[in-house]
Amino acid sequence: MHRRDVLLGGAAAGALALAAVEPAQAQATPASLLPVEVDIRPEIPPNELHVIPDSFMLYWTLPGARAIRYMVGVGRPGLYESGEFFVGAKKEWPSWTPTQSMIERNPDYKQWEDGMPGGPDNPLGARALYLFEPGRGDTFLRIHGTNAPSTIGTAVSNGCARLVNDQAIDLYNRVPLQSRVVLHPKYV
Repeated sequence: MHRRDVLLGGAAAGALALAAVEPAQAQATPASLLPVEVDIRPEIPPNELHVIPDSFMLYWTLPGARAIRYMVGVGRPGLYESGEFFVGAKKEWPSWTPTQSMIERNPDYKQWEDGMPGGPDNPLGARALYLFEPGRGDTFLRIHGTNAPSTIGTAVSNGCARLVNDQAIDLYNRVPLQSRVVLHPKYV
């Protein structure tokens, strides 16, 4: 089975019109990065998030074997963590505190060891979904916004999946707490 077969059951439909909260950014987003509604395999339940890292795609599953496909950036090699999670918290304009291992990898992050307030320059962007595991709690993995659209379609983050801010806001408004999240393994 190919990685695309994990979710797709058919070809993409036309572009899905999303209410842009930040119209200026939505207009600047290249058409190739806009969300689209697609067919998926009928056995995949609605109201789940699936990240396919090799193709830089995130799916929010809908009833009727459909999903909204968003383009994302993912964790760079060695930092992407596959597995099954749930949305344990959601935050608007979240603050960001680098983990100790992030500071070790990038000493410039030390200036933010006590946290960076939320806002347009924050690496978590406009919205964040916090991924939890039973028995482990917060995994420090996030699905979040970014104000750097050039990072979409790349593996550059510290393990999280990122969307452009207006799409992160749209996703945040769709996804309830406790939603199942599957970060599928990398194959390449």
